[in-house]
Amino acid sequence: MVFLLDQVLKRFIKAGALDVILPDGRKRHYQGRLPGPAATIHVRTEKALKSLLLNSGLAFGEGWMDGEIVAVGCTLEDVLNVLMLNIHDSHHLLSKLEEKARFVTRFFRQWNNQRRSRSNVAHHYDLNGALYDLFLDEDRQYSCAYFTSDDMTLEEAQLAKKRHIAAKLRLDRPGLEVLDIGCGWGGMALTLSKEYGAKVTGITLSREQLQVAQQRAREAGLEGQVQFLLLDYRKLNRKFDRIVSVGMFEHVGIGQYDLFFRTVRKALKSDGIALIHSIGRMDCPGSTNPWLDKYIFPGGYSPALSEVLPSIERAGLWMTDCEILRLHYAKTIRIWRERFAANRDKILALYDERFCRMFEFYLTGAELSFRLQGHMNFQIQLSPDLNAVPLTRDYLYQK
Repeated sequence: MVFLLDQVLKRFIKAGALDVILPDGRKRHYQGRLPGPAATIHVRTEKALKSLLLNSGLAFGEGWMDGEIVAVGCTLEDVLNVLMLNIHDSHHLLSKLEEKARFVTRFFRQWNNQRRSRSNVAHHYDLNGALYDLFLDEDRQYSCAYFTSDDMTLEEAQLAKKRHIAAKLRLDRPGLEVLDIGCGWGGMALTLSKEYGAKVTGITLSREQLQVAQQRAREAGLEGQVQFLLLDYRKLNRKFDRIVSVGMFEHVGIGQYDLFFRTVRKALKSDGIALIHSIGRMDCPGSTNPWLDKYIFPGGYSPALSEVLPSIERAGLWMTDCEILRLHYAKTIRIWRERFAANRDKILALYDERFCRMFEFYLTGAELSFRLQGHMNFQIQLSPDLNAVPLTRDYLYQK
């Protein structure tokens, strides 16, 4: 077993260095030819050691959650820096087989029909609401913020994100009817109503989020302007002036892309505008990390634009604008991590140590995926009408 690990890690570590302390206390050193970060891990059990060889993408996260793999003299971020810096250059046989198997089976694992979509959403978004209050901003925006300057607070950057999206929606007169697909806890819908006079219908599959959003609308006195429904986007049967969807497209699944954009097209009025905000990848189509798929976002996937645009074309929609947000989400998640760490004792009281280690692994890996592995956010503006938006982008920055 140790011999196999040696062979794998010798080929895997090409930049930086990794020290591995084995279950029996022996230490192995793996030095890359290129400069880079260094870290040390202790694999405490033979079970974890064997699992790393059979399915490293799943086993490392599980080993971390269970305390069978720990950092020594460094942090989890240090460890993941080394591993994620090297993972794209990994060419050993087991890694190739893992990646190929995930890619071949991704359509099945992402086949998010209505029943599976509801289950997937409940897995992550129906957690104890108090958890999200302990690391998100006051508006519970669980998506990429928009940093127009480095010194912005998270609250300021999330408000800037909502206003940036509102500008792309061209809410140029009160009373426009807006559909918010995947409305979360209602922050976007409430902002569009309060600041722009829109009449918003928010839909979600999360019962927890629905209850919070409805309560927030009542407290804000906006029940006549905003409504929230427990509804799958595939069941829409009316038209809107505008459609917005933030952080939901990652849960649609590749096999549903055509249906999603046909639904958007059908639900938009002839001169309507839609804005889709999603996590994506700058390189070619891939697959979701198996640990993330099992423990955090089952059925989730961050697509390459080359996988999205054909479905937009087939739906008969103009892509009137596309903006790529590169490091904005890395900055957002960094603040979430800091707030999670500051409130770790409170989160531990809600759940347990394994949950905390799981969530820390998720947030750290997510941040680094934007810094090291080509993840980004895209905002795609769509319309059936060639003339729905001005000829230049100047209108986005006039207010």
